Amino acid sequence: MTGTKNIQSNFIGTLNETTLHADLKWFLSESHDQLEKQVENYVIDIVRDDLLIEIQTSNFANIRKKLENLLQNYRIHLVHPIVRDKWIGSLDSQLNKVIRRRLSPKHCSYIDIFEELIRIPTMITHPNFSIELLLVQIEEIREKNSQVSWRRKGWGINDKKLVRILERKQFKNPDDFLCFIPKSLETPFTNLELAQSLKKPVRLAGKISYCLRKMGMLNVVGKRGNAYLFDF
Repeated sequence: MTGTKNIQSNFIGTLNETTLHADLKWFLSESHDQLEKQVENYVIDIVRDDLLIEIQTSNFANIRKKLENLLQNYRIHLVHPIVRDKWIGSLDSQLNKVIRRRLSPKHCSYIDIFEELIRIPTMITHPNFSIELLLVQIEEIREKNSQVSWRRKGWGINDKKLVRILERKQFKNPDDFLCFIPKSLETPFTNLELAQSLKKPVRLAGKISYCLRKMGMLNVVGKRGNAYLFDF
């Protein structure tokens, strides 16, 4: 695990947060920090002197307006976990016990941040904003729920818990995101060529090029057939 704290999976936070969110807040906090402090009209996860630290485990759209308003007057550090490994536990609600576990076949990496970054692509250009990615392992607890979609076969998510923090990576300005573009990729390039170079779906490559354009790191310089050409 990165850092010096052991993960306390039984840590209980406030404001109906998930155990994962509470665990991350506990891991990131320092002795002099203020937790769940109100700043203007918002509750902030961690306040460290003049820095506001916000943890967002999913869906950046939910926090976009909050960040936009606070960035006018405060420095903000957004922390987001990237789930490399996820164990799925099936909870027997009568026994209140996880009866079986399996490892999910889905494994994410840092580059998957663009799935969320597409909701706030210009925010990294603000001098008061920075983002930190935590590469983590988690456990997702599921239990039977009759109101859950048939696609999940009646199993709903009960909670998520942090198992381990593997790595940490910070981004402070748009230039930092160019690390995701392979040096071997010839310019100009299309989304298809970017996808092939990364060995990732074209859909993700499109989100990467969109975000980098919004950051001012990439330009459309023409077309090859129906595909846009990008260059720095």
